[in-house]
This record gives sequence, structure tokens and C-alpha cells, in this order.
Amino acid sequence: MHYSQDFKTAATALCNAGRFIDSKGWVPATSGNFSARLQDGTIAITTSGKHKGYLQVDDIMLIDADANSLDGKKPSAETILHTFLYKRLPDVHAILHPHSINAILVSRLFRDEIILEDYELLKALHGITTHETRITIPIFANDQDIPRLASQVERYLDTVNDCYGYIIAGHGLYTWGVSVPEALRHLEALDYLFDCELRLHGARKP
Repeated sequence: MHYSQDFKTAATALCNAGRFIDSKGWVPATSGNFSARLQDGTIAITTSGKHKGYLQVDDIMLIDADANSLDGKKPSAETILHTFLYKRLPDVHAILHPHSINAILVSRLFRDEIILEDYELLKALHGITTHETRITIPIFANDQDIPRLASQVERYLDTVNDCYGYIIAGHGLYTWGVSVPEALRHLEALDYLFDCELRLHGARKP
């Protein structure tokens, strides 16, 4: 299949993101999945079963907006958790889903959500200009029925104006941005803030 330059650029960005995320220990084994929406509405997304720290461009596949493969490669079972967000959030062009320890611990310590407020680093998130800010990251129960999980997240999004990500309990974080670099910045900031809250609540020693 002939891939566009737009796809190749996005695939390279996802591979680079994978190496950075792996260097943090946030995608052990073959966990996680990453995607980027292209200018024509198609989506570059990691294929199933690949270690994210060793991604090559050939490990990125092309799907349509309904999660159908356009190049014969096999997508992750969680692909629709990407596609429904792209349909709902037109400004979003990148989604990252790692399995970081901090996100897992947050889901064990907090019940339905974690509140992050009065941190300077909140200004790393799109549109936030002051530390005097309060954001909520919801936590959803893990579910092997991915369409059902997607519907649950979508119902939550119906109730809020802004959302920077969500946690699947015992599983990992989903976060997004207008580009791969912005989504990566959001990921790094959120993981740091999760760490702050975990230490504050005594789940982790400094």
C-alpha cells in the first residue's frame, strides 16, 4: 500500500513518542496504544502486540474513522476508544494510552475520579493559564467490552465542558491533544501530578 507523506510524518512522531514513553517505564511489555488523526480524516495507529519502545514506521497502521483497517494490518482491540474520541473532539489530532504505574495506583487509591488543583504544572495543559485551576480526571472500571466502555466514557463527556483524559482502573490512562507533542506534554504533566497526589496520600514514599 502507498502511504501518504502525512501518514509517514505521523507514524514517525508516534514511534518517537513510543521511545520516550517507554524510557519512562509507562508501557511495559506490549501495553499501550497511540494514534494520530491525519488531514484527510484517516487515522495512523499502532498495530496490536508491538512493544512501544521499539516501534518502527511499519508498526503503525492506517484505519478509517470507524476503526476499519485500510492496509490489512491488525489494530488493537481498543481502537474504538480512539475513534470515538476523534469523532467527538474535532480539535484533537493525537491520543496516547500508556499503562503507567502512577495511573494504576491512582485507580486503586481513588474511587471514581482524581481532582488536581492549585499546581503550577496544570499550566502544561491546553488552555490553562494559572495554577488557580481545578481539573477532574475520571476513573472508569476496566471492561473487556470495549464498545460498552466507550459508551460510558462518552456519557461522562456529555456532562463536562473540558476533559484532559481518563483512567481505566487497573489498566492505564488515556490523554489527548491537538498534536502528538501536545498529547505527550499532557501525558508527562498528568503523570507527574498523579505522582504528587500519590505521595500526598501516602501511597508512595518520596
